[in-house]
Amino acid sequence: MFFVYILFLEKLNGYYVGITDEVQRRLSEHNTMVYQGSFTSKGIPWELRFSYECESSAQAYRLELFIKKMKSRKFIERLIEDKNIIKDMLVSYSS
Repeated sequence: MFFVYILFLEKLNGYYVGITDEVQRRLSEHNTMVYQGSFTSKGIPWELRFSYECESSAQAYRLELFIKKMKSRKFIERLIEDKNIIKDMLVSYSS
């Protein structure tokens, strides 16, 4: 299983989009700054705002890329509020 996830950091008032095979472990890694020098090492605590289970790693990578290419805070916030939006995205990005 692979997941697309979105984290929020109040300190930066910003979001981070990523993929993982285990959401809680990955959140813990972000919050313990396992990867020094990464974007998420700029502060803690990161809060999980969204996660979605994908059918495959390929699908997860495509969805992550789509969300990042949108470069839109409003889009991310709409996605968090209404998970049904991702179903529309999957029509275009199915594996």
